Amino acid sequence: MRGIVLFAHGSRDAQWAAPFEAIRERVRTSRPEYPIELAYLEIMAPTLEQAIASLVEQGALAITVFPLFMAQGGHLKQDIPRMLDEIRALHPRIPMALETALGDAPEIRQAIAEWILARAG
Repeated sequence: MRGIVLFAHGSRDAQWAAPFEAIRERVRTSRPEYPIELAYLEIMAPTLEQAIASLVEQGALAITVFPLFMAQGGHLKQDIPRMLDEIRALHPRIPMALETALGDAPEIRQAIAEWILARAG
């Protein structure tokens, strides 16, 4: 069973997380066979380490981290891979993959462009 981590930056404003929580619930509803957690890089909980530990406890045999970031900045190029290496050492039998940033997905860029154009008139 593959576990999913949706990974966002975090904010001091708790309401900031609402869109990510909605995405998590939509995925959970559509694919209940995938255990899913939402984690944050900073300020908010759970952390990436805590979310992955929860998925392992739920029986995940592999984990994919989906960073909810628009671009491959320093966090995705350096920080998150380093964090994942440390977490892999805690769960050496669990394969962990890191997906690309949302903004790197052509279908996401297309959806954003269409949304903008629909509102631009």
